[in-house]
Amino acid sequence: MSFKNIRKAVVSGSFYPQKKEEILEYINHFNSVKTNDETFEDIKAIIVPHAGYIYSGFTANITYKLVSSSKKDIKRVVVFGPSHRVYLKGASVALYDEYETPLGNLKIDKEFSQNLIDKYDFLDFNIECEFEHSTETQAPFIKHYFENVQLVEIIYGEIDYEELSKVIDEVLASSDNFVVISTDLSHFYTLQEAQKLDNICIEAINKKDLKLFDYCEACGKVGVKAVINWAIKNDFDTKILNYCTSADVTKDENRVVGYTSALIGR
Repeated sequence: MSFKNIRKAVVSGSFYPQKKEEILEYINHFNSVKTNDETFEDIKAIIVPHAGYIYSGFTANITYKLVSSSKKDIKRVVVFGPSHRVYLKGASVALYDEYETPLGNLKIDKEFSQNLIDKYDFLDFNIECEFEHSTETQAPFIKHYFENVQLVEIIYGEIDYEELSKVIDEVLASSDNFVVISTDLSHFYTLQEAQKLDNICIEAINKKDLKLFDYCEACGKVGVKAVINWAIKNDFDTKILNYCTSADVTKDENRVVGYTSALIGR
């Protein structure tokens, strides 16, 4: 029997439940809430948050649900997330065989991933990134909504958004591929300050205004700018789906984290 190198689910039980049934309960609850289903005919990428499901799961889920109902031909999902624990120069592309989720493992497209590493000198595989939650929190949603797709995980550190945008160009050159950009918004301001900063980010996404991002805060801002840069060059539009903050759940308005989700398509 061949040994499989599996990227273990390390934040299940903290950011999201460890048990399949509990994750499905969350998703069913999210889907029971009536939402605005206005969407694009052709969605190429999404921007989603990566906090605990109790805080931002609803905001992320709306987006995955909309994509799954309109796009049936996705073969490969490429997730971009910022590194929170490890200092990185450039970005790390996962070279495991599979990615563990409580809903069943996702197959990693190692060949595609290795080809990216071979092509771009700012990409490599850094095993220390295996504890990153910004990408892992997306995996159960991806498994639930696009069961048999292959996954490519890219975790970035210190990198220019234009370099990441080149990778997005490469990825979206094929209609088989789909891009997920993982980010939260401002961290630990009062609710009033958070909403002010977050509205700038939301406006920057809405208007596809790269300069406006200089005035907002988001841990995955480089990834967001990279995909907005791609959208500008390729004449795709953006659509904000939801905005919320941790205060909606905790009722603590003194140390707030903001979350949004958006579509890129036309």
